[in-house]
Amino acid sequence: MTNEASKAEASRLARKGASRRGASILELETIAARIRRNVLEICRQRGGYAAQGVALADIAATLYFDEMRPDGKGGFLDRFVLSNGHDAIMTYGALAESGHYLMEELKTINADGSWIDQSPIEGQLGFEITAGSLGQGPSQAAGLAWALRRQRSDARVYCLFSDGELQEGNVWEAAMFAGHQGLSNLCYLIDNNDMQASGPTGKIMSVEPVDAKFEAFGFKTRRIGGRDIAGLIEAFEEARATDDKPFVMICDTRLWDGIDCLQKALALAHFTAKDAVDWDEGLAEIEAGIERLEAKRNG
Repeated sequence: MTNEASKAEASRLARKGASRRGASILELETIAARIRRNVLEICRQRGGYAAQGVALADIAATLYFDEMRPDGKGGFLDRFVLSNGHDAIMTYGALAESGHYLMEELKTINADGSWIDQSPIEGQLGFEITAGSLGQGPSQAAGLAWALRRQRSDARVYCLFSDGELQEGNVWEAAMFAGHQGLSNLCYLIDNNDMQASGPTGKIMSVEPVDAKFEAFGFKTRRIGGRDIAGLIEAFEEARATDDKPFVMICDTRLWDGIDCLQKALALAHFTAKDAVDWDEGLAEIEAGIERLEAKRNG
């Protein structure tokens, strides 16, 4: 089979059976609110990357509860690669909501003797790679997508990474490879929150225009608000319909977005210390929001 024929066959397989699971926007909004609650309950124990987990909750709800297909064995047919390991709090919050993790075990995060790590390792439930050395996830996801295509699998690969990781050359090597190979089964999601460990990304070293750069490497791109669930659904549908190139979703997010009282009260910081947050106030706002959403669903 020629390379072009191989790509065409892979595109057909990537589209085969690929469709969203049909959750309503209201249902996903409710799940996102519960994920935020889980994030706060976990991080209030010893601190953590709560601001990122809160901001990514709508993406997590849409990805895990609508986009990725279950494999019928308690896992997923499609694959998720988390490159920025500190955003594991998003995955923990989502997989607690799906019942894959117990909240009591997640609350032991970073405690002596706990197996719940702030930056997880390969093989831990929900995590494909050992993250921590930033910028490596896109390459690993591209390699996984390429291998799945060679195996004639219709599984799709999703990879979340941060805007700060775009300062790593490894990301652009991965983009060059994925674009050249036409990996239509690969979807990158960029957490574009303009914040990295040492300050605002745009001030340290701007990565914009992100969309034009990925398009130059052969990607189809879409920029979307990270809390726009309807837009996220549309973007995922567009990614699935794209049969000749990889796709990147540039998700514009803001730290703490989704909990107004914390977003207004807290200075932007990459890591949130245990004593820096009024966790009870944040949880009270979330609980009130969940009650309103549940009332709409039951009404």
